[in-house]
Amino acid sequence: MWETNTLVNLLGIKYPIIQAGMAGGATTPELVAAVSNAGGLGTLGAGYLSPHAIREAVREIRRLTDKPFAVNLMVTEPASADRDAIDKMQGILKRFEKDLGEPFSFENLSLDPQPFEEQLEIVLDEKVPVFSFTFGIPKPFWLEKLKANGTVIIGTATNVQEGLALERAGVNAIVAQGSEAGGHRGTFFKNAENEGIGTMALIPQMVDRVKLPVIASGGIMDGRGVVASLALGAAGVQMGTAFLTSEESGIHPVYKEAIRKARDDQTVMTKAFSGKKARGIENQYIRVMRDFEADILPYPIQNALTKPLRNAAKKHGNKEYMSLWAGQAASLSQNAPAKQIVENVVRDVERVLGILSAMHASSHLPKA
Repeated sequence: MWETNTLVNLLGIKYPIIQAGMAGGATTPELVAAVSNAGGLGTLGAGYLSPHAIREAVREIRRLTDKPFAVNLMVTEPASADRDAIDKMQGILKRFEKDLGEPFSFENLSLDPQPFEEQLEIVLDEKVPVFSFTFGIPKPFWLEKLKANGTVIIGTATNVQEGLALERAGVNAIVAQGSEAGGHRGTFFKNAENEGIGTMALIPQMVDRVKLPVIASGGIMDGRGVVASLALGAAGVQMGTAFLTSEESGIHPVYKEAIRKARDDQTVMTKAFSGKKARGIENQYIRVMRDFEADILPYPIQNALTKPLRNAAKKHGNKEYMSLWAGQAASLSQNAPAKQIVENVVRDVERVLGILSAMHASSHLPKA
């Protein structure tokens, strides 16, 4: 049976389908619980949440499900930029005030990321079943504490060398993120020559080099993508964009509509919103900011500075200034409850496997 393998046993779930931990409000407790209740692994994208907010969300998830779930965090370090560079970027961003109909305030804006280690303390304290991470590797001390706590650990890699580093660090499974994936790239090797390796190319190479379960991520929206990933050697899949248009998703309705209407050629990689490469639907902000690429500050400083712009865009429902993170197969998204999306994927997997089985059987029929 396709749904019975080492990853399913490791995570204690029914189907090898993981909902990606998308930060920024998309992964509501309702979404996480719905995916877990449907037999997959729901994931809280907690990278931008305070430790207190993470605890509250975890407890709400537990109120909604008794199934395993994950919390995803970003392994980030504070970045630096001189005052002149920050002032210049603020000036550039203020150009968009007129389009959004309100002034931006940069006062009392924290340019540092949420305290990763304090966030991780909550994961430990709440005994979260599964912990996944991206942008780096936590220090050995934290990985040892998580293992002692009985937590399953999943790291994110965008190339084989990062996968090998995660394996050496002692994670339990690896998400291999292809370049088709929406949102931020998980690349953490600064000397990585090519962060744009596609899922189809990355998965078999990762499977051949590491001994851990590999989870395919990037461009997977339905059963066809799941079957292809399994054929390449993956033990399961991680799906993000597929759940952004679910009823339980916390993103703006205008954002959901943009995903459903997106064409295959409308997503681009950009640093304009956060200072770190991410894939999203191209809009006016991204186009204008191409003239200011040299002025874009590193993550998370740029991410903090664009927060007033993004908040104003959400307030006014203006998709031209929202960060519309989405993968290259966004047009295959479904407007449905998360439970139904999981069920549709499972049913589609079985349909595709049935077709392949019939094709295989017919190819062995004796000739007349």
